Amino acid sequence: MLDHAFLSQGQRVLDLATGTGLVAIDAAQRVGRTGSVIGVDIATDMIECARQKAAALGLTNVDFLVADAEDLNFPAGSFDHLFCSSALIWMSDLPKALRLWHRVLKPGGLLGFHAFAETAFIAGVVAQRVLERQGISVLLNKPTGTVEKCHRLLTQAGFVDIDFKVEVDGSYLSLERLRGMWLGDSSSPAPGQYPNPVSLLSAEQLAAARADYVQELETLQTDQGIWSDSTIFYTYGRKAL
Repeated sequence: MLDHAFLSQGQRVLDLATGTGLVAIDAAQRVGRTGSVIGVDIATDMIECARQKAAALGLTNVDFLVADAEDLNFPAGSFDHLFCSSALIWMSDLPKALRLWHRVLKPGGLLGFHAFAETAFIAGVVAQRVLERQGISVLLNKPTGTVEKCHRLLTQAGFVDIDFKVEVDGSYLSLERLRGMWLGDSSSPAPGQYPNPVSLLSAEQLAAARADYVQELETLQTDQGIWSDSTIFYTYGRKAL
């Protein structure tokens, strides 16, 4: 994601939902000692892990903070770049979050994120279909699952010069493995949906949905296994000058 982001020495970067700091640490190495990076995440254990990784590398230009990417208190125009890797769908109000991120960017600043296609990860795609038959909508990658959806979200938040790098990928998975990847229970994550809408179903409805899930997977079986797409959209938008 950073390879197409035009990072340079001395820039100020914010990594949203940084996790264990993979993107933030990479950015810190690219912007050098005259630049600075802040990584934020709501998970204290991940922030601590990120701090340890940065310390082991001797990096002094990156800080990690426990903070909510949807509730930032940085002044307007604070950063040259914002990044959000693998976490966009976890936002509870994505349009609002994008407007907030637009505010904290400097004029001409760049937001970069990556999103998976709505066809990605066959276990989730099949679970979505069978749960819809029970009247339950689980979003997963749908809000950002096409180039057109990402473009619309960025445009509505005020971004310009929107660009995409599409990476088509996927692999075959076994039926046995996919049986164990059932997402349709209330303890499974439902990114961006709090509480999980699956909690509205009865035990009988969940059992029926799971049976449908396995049955539908069986129809997708080939000699090589079941194809699971993992296409990624690397998405970039700028704040106007």
